[in-house]
Amino acid sequence: MFNKDKRSFFERITGSISVNDEEEVMIKTSEPAYAPKVKVNTWLEVEEEAEPIEEVGELSVDVYQTDSDIVVQAMIAGVRPEDLNVSITREMVTLEGRRQKQTEVERDGYFMKELYWGAFARKILLPCEVEPSEAEAYEKSGLLTLRMPKIDKARTQKVKVRSL
Repeated sequence: MFNKDKRSFFERITGSISVNDEEEVMIKTSEPAYAPKVKVNTWLEVEEEAEPIEEVGELSVDVYQTDSDIVVQAMIAGVRPEDLNVSITREMVTLEGRRQKQTEVERDGYFMKELYWGAFARKILLPCEVEPSEAEAYEKSGLLTLRMPKIDKARTQKVKVRSL
């Protein structure tokens, strides 16, 4: 058992104390594919209820710039337009969606299984600010292309002063 007089490095630097036998905290673990819901009761026992969560894949992207635009490209073949959500702010692009499997094959019928089916998401921090209201998105042969004009911070505009 743990010696009460000898404190761990973590206990020494945080000033915490170890839990003795009467105040033992029991934690039950669940499978990694489940998100725990933790309940704490008055006896200091922690219980977890497993709730299934959906795995979300990360979408592969290419991001490049031209003189006037930032361009993001992603393969979204097999994604229906109503299953795709594209959000653009001045600094970030968020792509979320779902690729639905069209046919069901028994598990033992596969020789190879490499394609990803299900939800996917990707947040991309842009290298410079863009103008979201002027962004364009189009899809051709399963390739999504987002073209977002850069904000020209060096641009100046003259304002005429009127007399009231």
